[in-house]
Amino acid sequence: MLKRYQITAGRFCDGSAETCPIHVYVNPDEAEKKYLVGELKLDEHTLASSLDPDELARLEFEPEHVALIVKRPRNYSAEDLYLFRVSSMGLFLFKDKLVIVSGEEIKPLEGPQFQRISSLPALLLRFLYRTTLHYLEHLRIINQISDELEAKVRTAMENRHLINLFTLEKGMVYYHNAIHSNGVVIDKLKSSAAKIGFTPENLEYLDDLAVENNQCYKQAEIFSNIFASLMDARASIVSNNLNVLMKTLNLITIAIMVPTLVVSIFSMNVKIPFAEHSLGFWIIVGMAAVSSAAFAVIWRLLSAARIVRDVDREPLL
Repeated sequence: MLKRYQITAGRFCDGSAETCPIHVYVNPDEAEKKYLVGELKLDEHTLASSLDPDELARLEFEPEHVALIVKRPRNYSAEDLYLFRVSSMGLFLFKDKLVIVSGEEIKPLEGPQFQRISSLPALLLRFLYRTTLHYLEHLRIINQISDELEAKVRTAMENRHLINLFTLEKGMVYYHNAIHSNGVVIDKLKSSAAKIGFTPENLEYLDDLAVENNQCYKQAEIFSNIFASLMDARASIVSNNLNVLMKTLNLITIAIMVPTLVVSIFSMNVKIPFAEHSLGFWIIVGMAAVSSAAFAVIWRLLSAARIVRDVDREPLL
């Protein structure tokens, strides 16, 4: 699908004429691919790389254009089940046009970063900056989702939320590598600025872009390290919650067994005390209640003694 855009009064806006300098191809069909390869002389392998989500970001110089493969975050949906993936996007800069090839729909090209555009190379840098902002938006979302899942893990006794955290960690690995790959391309753009035709203003914007991408990379690295270092602790929390539940169930079982034992003894089909007593039933019920109370007192005393013993074993600071 082809969309055309143009630059009017320094703003990026829609266009319909064939002379519009910005062409955006979203998931191009075979006819559009033949046009890009045959008429615009795009390298067929480079064109395929712009649609391959596993391709690395890179910068190439062709006789008539500059080819740039950039890694961008995929649009997230609920069907992804907490897995954040990356995709590729191709930016092909000609002297009089900019061709963008992407495998999925690109977010609306609006906002302050798409204002006061002076040239096509400047627009190329704006796309790179928008990609970095897209990563930062997803990192904030990942952080919020992680906090919500951690709150659920604290009381969970199943692995569902833990598996979701593992999925987030997997997505962070993709993001970490993709942002680093984009950073390498930005460094290559700085070293080839004269060859591409960047103005001093473009170079200043490129420096800001490099700083922003580096901060994004550091943030993704911090999140990845946190996920990796705390995953064992989160798994231990789930196991500990299950152990606490089993302990509670065992206490309930023992508390029921003690009075049951008393009642069972007096239910035997032999001659037993209180068989002829008028209050025999209530006496047995009272003995069962006393046995339950005695068990509760003994358990509390044992628990208190264990706590005191653990405190005595702690080293003094």
